[in-house]
This record gives sequence, C-alpha cells and structure tokens, in this order.
Amino acid sequence: MKFFEDIAIGERVELGHWHVTAEATVAFARRYDPQGFHLEETEAAKTHFGRLSASGWQTAAMWMKHMIAHRDRVQAEMRARGEPVADMGPSPGFTDMRWLKPVFPGDRITYFTTATEARPSQSRPRWGLIRHLNEGVNQTGDLVFSFIGNVFVERRDA
Repeated sequence: MKFFEDIAIGERVELGHWHVTAEATVAFARRYDPQGFHLEETEAAKTHFGRLSASGWQTAAMWMKHMIAHRDRVQAEMRARGEPVADMGPSPGFTDMRWLKPVFPGDRITYFTTATEARPSQSRPRWGLIRHLNEGVNQTGDLVFSFIGNVFVERRDA
C-alpha cells in the first residue's frame, strides 16, 4: 500500500468486476441471508424485486473481496520494483452504507474507491486516517451500492 502522504485525494481507483450469477446468489443467501427473494425465482417474483436478487451483504462482501485483491496486487507490484510498502491499520468503521438498486444475476458490478479526505491521527502519530468513498456500479452505469469507509495508513515520516 502507499504511504499516507502518497495517497492522492480525489483519485478514483477501479478495484475490479463482479459477474453476478444465480448460483452464487443462492449459495450466499442460503448461508448468510436466507430470504425468499435471494433464494428462489418464484418467491422473488412475488416481491417488489420481481426476480431473484443478490443480497446486499453479498454486494458488500464482494466489494471487500475486490479491495483486498487490489491491495495485494498493488503491494506485490511495489515490492517487485523494490519500493517500501506501508502498513495498513484497522478500520475504525464506516458510515452511510447504501444499497441503491437491486443487483440481479447477469449484472456486472464494477467496484471503485476514492480517497476523499486525509488527516494525521492525533492519538497515533505513526498513522494517518484516510476517508474513502466506495461504490459499486452496474453495467448500465447505475450506482447500486456505496459507503464511506475509514482506514488507518502508516505515515512515511512517523
């Protein structure tokens, strides 16, 4: 990961794509969110969704999967170039998680993250706090998912 001082505020980074399938939708729902509109097409047809839809929690989990894969790729590239890699600390939480449109099998969700704010931590001098806007956009350009995250990132000059 980049050091706190090297993170560009306003830069939108594409994390990757999720191709939604009915099989994955149902498998996730069976395990974590067993509601009819996530489990069976016939049950989903009776709801406001009108058809099988992915769990919002699956949409969020897929964002995290893509964020981790992106971070791992960036770190591997930096190490291959001989660059130092910053430590990431914990996330002190998130706000404003929104599921704005349903996600259906056949959709292709592209995930993004944009650093929106950076400030040195007052209580932990080794760290800076990055606030980031996170989004999922479907194949037609509709925003389907978003939240504001926070994460501690190591400072170069700490």
